[in-house]
Amino acid sequence: MKNSMTLKGLFTCSGVSNAWLETLLAVIEALPKETIKHEILNPLVSKAQISQTLQSRLVSCKIMGKLANKFEAHIVKREILPLVKSLCQDVEYEVRTCMCRQLEHIAQGIGTELTKTVVLPELVELARDEGSSVRLAAFETLVNLLDMFDSDDRRQTVLPLVKSFCEKSFKADESILVSLSFHLGKLCNGLYGIFTPEQHLRFLEFYKKLCTLGLQQENGHNDNQLQLQTLEQEKKYISVRKNCAYNFPAMIVFVDPKNFHLELYSIFFCLCHDPEVPVRYTMAISFYEVAKLLNSGVYTIQKELVTLLQDESLEVLDALVGHLPEILELMINGGENSGSESKLLSIPDLIPALTTAEQRAATSLKWRTHEKLLQKYACLPQIISSDQIYYRFLHRMLTIILTNNVLPVQKAAARTLCVYLRYNRKQEQRHEVIQKLIEQLGQGKSYWNRLRFLDTCEFIMELFSKSFFCKYFFLPVLELTHDPVANVRIKLCYLLPKVKSILKIPTDKHLLQQLELCIRKLLCQEKDKDVLTIVKRTVLELDRMDISLDAFQKRFYENDLLDQEKERQEHLLLEMEQLEKEKQQNEGRSANINDKIFEKKRRDNKTSSMLAKSMTLSSSGSSSGTSTGKEDKKSKLVRSQSFSTQALHPKYSNIDKCSNKSSATGYTSSLSGMGKGCMLSFTDDSFRTRSTGNSGNATFSSSSSLIASRNSFNSADQKSNGNKESQSRKMSIKNRKSNS
Repeated sequence: MKNSMTLKGLFTCSGVSNAWLETLLAVIEALPKETIKHEILNPLVSKAQISQTLQSRLVSCKIMGKLANKFEAHIVKREILPLVKSLCQDVEYEVRTCMCRQLEHIAQGIGTELTKTVVLPELVELARDEGSSVRLAAFETLVNLLDMFDSDDRRQTVLPLVKSFCEKSFKADESILVSLSFHLGKLCNGLYGIFTPEQHLRFLEFYKKLCTLGLQQENGHNDNQLQLQTLEQEKKYISVRKNCAYNFPAMIVFVDPKNFHLELYSIFFCLCHDPEVPVRYTMAISFYEVAKLLNSGVYTIQKELVTLLQDESLEVLDALVGHLPEILELMINGGENSGSESKLLSIPDLIPALTTAEQRAATSLKWRTHEKLLQKYACLPQIISSDQIYYRFLHRMLTIILTNNVLPVQKAAARTLCVYLRYNRKQEQRHEVIQKLIEQLGQGKSYWNRLRFLDTCEFIMELFSKSFFCKYFFLPVLELTHDPVANVRIKLCYLLPKVKSILKIPTDKHLLQQLELCIRKLLCQEKDKDVLTIVKRTVLELDRMDISLDAFQKRFYENDLLDQEKERQEHLLLEMEQLEKEKQQNEGRSANINDKIFEKKRRDNKTSSMLAKSMTLSSSGSSSGTSTGKEDKKSKLVRSQSFSTQALHPKYSNIDKCSNKSSATGYTSSLSGMGKGCMLSFTDDSFRTRSTGNSGNATFSSSSSLIASRNSFNSADQKSNGNKESQSRKMSIKNRKSNS
């Protein structure tokens, strides 16, 4: 009796009927069939009659859609379907619309055969209804039930209805335009198998037209001739373009990803540059799906990725960043090029776009977007080189930690910085970053920075090996036990169990002793009550902890394996750096050797060219010497004089001595007694003169006679000079005697 009164109030009281209706629809799933049949279905038959109120008939429509899945098909056919047909023919368009939207649930309850014979004819009739809301409901139900219709039904019944909807949407019935644009992707793929090439092209052109709706003016009209669009129309057009952006991945499947650049790229460009934020926001959300579908052709949308990263709206950036690591990975691995360097070069504006996006998020008040962006930037070591990360992003993360006032943003930047440090390939850069972390955070003047240092140490323990932390950060962490701020000491106490867990015995025995010494100092010297309480709790927790040994243990087997892998990767980075240095040194040596070889060849070529030039000059001189007279003799004389001056050197002064004792005939005998150096000098010059031609012999004989005459002349000068010196000495002696 109480349930009957409640159901009666559901059909009559309009003020509270919606609340009761939602409750009833929620509990129908949990009620037994007998209760539903007696308490709900039997009263429903009478309340769904045309004689009942509008509210009663609307409630009946919604309840019947829920009951269709609770009973067998024959019960639904006998007791529910007659009511469904009656409500589909109701005089009120609200009832027809409501019942039309419930036909999808009823079709799922009665199966494919009854759907084709009962539901489909009703949908066809409702699709031609005079009420636009009824036609809209019929169209959406048809699209949702496409999977239940066979190819004949789709070709003969559904396709003509869809074509009429598309034609009327632009001409007389714009109310269906938004819904049509929303369901167009599902519709095109559902009817793909029955489309002719002409129909395929027609629906594609229809989609393209919807994508630019409200942006282009009709041909032959100017601004004065166009009718002013109302605000509702503008909103409608924005919704249509937004729905087109939502359906863009489905349309790629419709045209085949191989034909994307030819058929859809221009539309993709327009949607990414749409003046309205909701359209670009939807494109940013679906960008990852588009990239996955394009696969190897993903390089064609790289410019649009940069455009959306630089979008002025942070909503667009927030939507894009959600799948940014996956998108960048597809860009790198799925592009045309296969080498990492060439892949990086294929997105030349990526790094400036990423830095611009981070700076825009940092200057805004939407810190969650900034935090999300910094978290996603941790993927960059897999995308760009270590040097580019070091110079463009790593120092920026450190600046954010030091200057930003939002704690989640600082922690996100700290973790991303640790990831960058983890994959940095140059030991010098790693040491520089570690030193800055210790000096600017761990030893910073602000206690807030020292707290962030402890957060950073947690991330380092997570990402790096145990040996790495013990080598660089263990002692700087323990130094904070003497921090003057109680909050820093409290946070350190909470971190100490993690610090102890990374130690290995006996390798880190000295570090364990340092840790125990710091804890004893805290127990003895701590004056703050809150800190002392936490220190005592920490001591109890540390006493219960087991320390891992250097050898593998079953309890720590997985952790030890993971730590061993981290340590192996760290050593691998060092080895790779050493190999790169050796490669650069070898390349430098080879370059120096090549330069020396090139310089030697250049000198040899220069020497050979000079020799060839001198040979041509001497040959020309010899030929002219045979034809001329006095001029030839003068040139020979000059050459012989120059030769004699070059051949005679002060160290060969024994030639003069020999000439004093002998005549011209004795000159040849004195030649045989000369030093080896003098003979080599003559031999070299004589070789050069012989190479010039036949006139070389005459040149050598003339030069030798000239040398003999010059030697005799020099000996005569020496005799005269000696006589003069002896006479002057005699005169000086006579003068001394006379004076005495």
